[in-house]
Amino acid sequence: MAGTPPRPWLGIAAVLFGAFISTLTGRLSTFGLADIRGAVHAGFDDGAWITTAQTCGQMLVTPIAIWAGGVYGPRHVLMYGAALFALASTLIPFSGSLEPLLMLQFLSGVGSGTFIPLTLPVVLRSLAPKYWAYGIVVYALNLELSLNISASLEGWYIDHLSWHFIFWQSVPLALAMMACLYFGLARNPLPRTPKRPDLFGVMTAAIGLALIYAALDQGNRLDWFASGTIVGLLAAGGILLLAAVAHVIHTPSDWFDPKGALRWPLPVLLLMVLVLRLTILSTAFLIPQFLISVRGYRSLEVGQALVWIAIPQLIAAPVAAVLLRRMDSRWTACTGLIAVGMACWIVSRTLTPEWGPHQFLPTQLLQALGQTLALSGVVFTSIQHMKPESALTFGAMVQTARLMGGEIGLAFTATLVRVREQYASSRIGEHVVRGADSVAIRLEDYAALLTSRSGSTGGARSYAMLAGAVRQAAELQSVIDGFLVIGLVAFAAVGAMLLLDRAPPSAASYRPFRFSFWRKLR
Repeated sequence: MAGTPPRPWLGIAAVLFGAFISTLTGRLSTFGLADIRGAVHAGFDDGAWITTAQTCGQMLVTPIAIWAGGVYGPRHVLMYGAALFALASTLIPFSGSLEPLLMLQFLSGVGSGTFIPLTLPVVLRSLAPKYWAYGIVVYALNLELSLNISASLEGWYIDHLSWHFIFWQSVPLALAMMACLYFGLARNPLPRTPKRPDLFGVMTAAIGLALIYAALDQGNRLDWFASGTIVGLLAAGGILLLAAVAHVIHTPSDWFDPKGALRWPLPVLLLMVLVLRLTILSTAFLIPQFLISVRGYRSLEVGQALVWIAIPQLIAAPVAAVLLRRMDSRWTACTGLIAVGMACWIVSRTLTPEWGPHQFLPTQLLQALGQTLALSGVVFTSIQHMKPESALTFGAMVQTARLMGGEIGLAFTATLVRVREQYASSRIGEHVVRGADSVAIRLEDYAALLTSRSGSTGGARSYAMLAGAVRQAAELQSVIDGFLVIGLVAFAAVGAMLLLDRAPPSAASYRPFRFSFWRKLR
């Protein structure tokens, strides 16, 4: 019984399901942060650490999960992780204050943080190489689908149930995952005398990554290097991470393979994963930013817009799988990146203050196809270049690139939008001069509008409406700049993919289209 599991498809479903709920829970708590803060009576600054606590737990456990998965097997690690995640998610809504909420959020992150690093190794070991493309596509679909449906779920929970279900919805999902793991993964016996863990390498890497992630997550709020907290987190995390890298390079380790991680072109491809997390933010961050700040939409209404990029990915996933099997995965990734870049460029050229969810729909459909093709192509290309013995190391690197890429992308995009909004507001304000004819005409129009609606004579309210119009124009310009920059990043990533060599032939390599049907017709 210690060999092949009786139902390997259940094990694959479990780890893919875990990757889905791990990302979904983090996004749900982000969208519902205002309601969670209010429930535990936390201010804006203190409450900002609620989501950071969870994601820091995910980052902290990544190296530990890789070591434990190699020693005790993925089944034991994932079962304990899912149990901890379910327990923490059950208890979080009962937190009466911020401190226990932060502790439980951290434990929830530790539990869910075991899911994604072990997903790819389990998929690759459980599937025959000719089916890897299908597993990778579902893996990519999971990550992107969970990002784009979370706003809809959070809005529905708040409007129809309560904020508690942001966390409670994870409990049955985690229990279902545990059942699939129990019946699906091999029951490998525990080692009688496990190797002594590389505590220095594992813990310095884990703590260093968690500190750097916390700095990135809080940097925009605390104004980056103007804050001693951010400088201290970055300095401490950087020193610990460098110490971990130096240690694993000079000391043989059974939890991390530096040669496998640095094997060309894996560093470039992992950088592509980071870049793709940035491009996904064009929908996951910029569209909500526009709809909330410029149009005044609520979370549920924003979710109804984002769901249109989630649904087409269900159709794009089978297309991506076929292309990976029939076309060089580099070209699949390039096709997706070009589609993402074109979608961002079109929005940057046509976005107006009157846009709503329906106006975003054509570019969202293009971006849904592009994101699925790009992420699937990049991950599959990485696997073709990877050695089987480096599977656990590769899983850790993908998890690190995924979390760090998302956080770096979010920090970069949020800072870009904030700085560009301030710049645009300053430049527009230069043309709004008291006494100027255009300003006087605009104020008279506002006064007439207020008189017709409420009977008031305007006055200060006219000036407030003018200030609001300036702010709206500046916010619109900042979102346009964000789409433009992300589009340029996507096009630059195409150039990086074209520089890579073709993967060595293997059982997972593509099979070119033969077009035998057309040859018979001729």
